[in-house]
Amino acid sequence: MKGKIILLTLLIGIVTIPVHGQSRISSNRYNNTYKQYMDATCPLENDNIKHFVYFARDREAIHNHPFLKIKRFVGAQIMYPWELLEPQKGTYDFSIIWEDYKYLLQQKKKLFIQLQDATFRPDYIGIPKYLLTDEFNGGAFPQIAENGDTAGWVAKRWNQKVQNRFTLLLQALGKEFDGKVEGINLQESSIEINLQENSKGTFNDADTTFSPERYSESIKINMLSLKKAFPKSTTMQYANFMPGEWLPWNDKGYLLSIYNYGEEIGVGLGGPDLMVKNKGNLNHTVAMMHERKYKVALGIAIQDGNYIGKTGDVQVNESDTKENIVPLLHAFAKDFLKVNYMFWVNQEPYFSEYVIPCFIPE
Repeated sequence: MKGKIILLTLLIGIVTIPVHGQSRISSNRYNNTYKQYMDATCPLENDNIKHFVYFARDREAIHNHPFLKIKRFVGAQIMYPWELLEPQKGTYDFSIIWEDYKYLLQQKKKLFIQLQDATFRPDYIGIPKYLLTDEFNGGAFPQIAENGDTAGWVAKRWNQKVQNRFTLLLQALGKEFDGKVEGINLQESSIEINLQENSKGTFNDADTTFSPERYSESIKINMLSLKKAFPKSTTMQYANFMPGEWLPWNDKGYLLSIYNYGEEIGVGLGGPDLMVKNKGNLNHTVAMMHERKYKVALGIAIQDGNYIGKTGDVQVNESDTKENIVPLLHAFAKDFLKVNYMFWVNQEPYFSEYVIPCFIPE
């Protein structure tokens, strides 16, 4: 018996560790939470959640889309790249947003803007070309995949000159769309860049201006700029992971500070990828949402791959289950996360086969 007690103590020590400003917390504490919601069925239970369909940059797909005839869908969330909204420095072109806004309005639906300053394709940067100059220290930084290849790009959110231009964009957008659109969100806080501290005490030889602390502060500055530009419409920061920490083992308080700041200034908080079995998501976005009560709006996005428990542009294969987990995802978000918004990606064949049957009959 004594040997078993010692072994149990050692095991507890493996899964519980100190975290920033908290007692020892198990990294496995939410691993089985999803099982509480496995009995959920279609049609989805009634709720007070505002449901949107997420189209990413495929804005043309909203036209004559089946979601337009389903009352429970409030509208469409569309992603607009910074480069298209500011084709030249200080010259803004919001014509595509106006086009989508007016079309949805005719259909008695609302628009939720997602503002893109980061990409997940190596061949697409997504920010204005004038930023890609020495004046803005290159303007963008490559996101690096696990194999070392460039997986995408992110605007240098931590660069003050880039950030100033982003603030001006937000102000211009707010003047035209605040109070008209349902809301606007900034992209996820997660970025994939090299964070190996070097002998000089900086974190990246290619950009010595970066640090996790500076990055955290830059996210907050953008959040405040967003709120000032859109005092009427819902504002939201997608906050999922932060560079320089990994919860709960290496908690520097960066992600927690983003959630605290959003609550303080009235900016909603959300995240991409509702993956109820993924430990990383459970210990970051899910934990942040579940472990406190918020006055600000919370949102969760079901994005590419999430309908089969994955992430990315994947398709069902023989090893994947064809079980419809939309009811489970909805129940989890409704009861465990207590979200105000859900954004359901328009990924086929899952949207037609899984989502639509769960939203009808009315």
